[in-house]
Amino acid sequence: MSLMGVFEVSGSALSAQIVRLNVTSSNLANAETVSSSIDKTYRARQPVFAALVDRFSDNPGMVGVQVKGIVESQAELPMRYQPDHPMANEDGYIFLPNVNPIEEMANMISASRSYQNNVAVMNTSKQMLQATLRLGQ
Repeated sequence: MSLMGVFEVSGSALSAQIVRLNVTSSNLANAETVSSSIDKTYRARQPVFAALVDRFSDNPGMVGVQVKGIVESQAELPMRYQPDHPMANEDGYIFLPNVNPIEEMANMISASRSYQNNVAVMNTSKQMLQATLRLGQ
């Protein structure tokens, strides 16, 4: 694998982790929103990643990361009986998102560390490339 290929692989991983961080922050921002119906209630979302093998035609065997999409959780939505709440339905229930803030914080830490690791890979590759170029002086 060439050093330039490392930049492409790490770059695709950085892009994927940015998507993951954005989705996680959206989940956390909506963790306490309330709705009067199941249809309008926010559902936790997660990105789906896929490995890109042989994506780079001049470097067979190289792997990258692709975001295939973002899926909504199908887990049950919590219901709470609060008849005095302004968003309560006719039966007195409110619906809360199926977002678990603890899981989302762990997901955010994991995504941040993955991002940092890929930045370190790119910096190391850059230093190696610069050292290689200095050999010719």
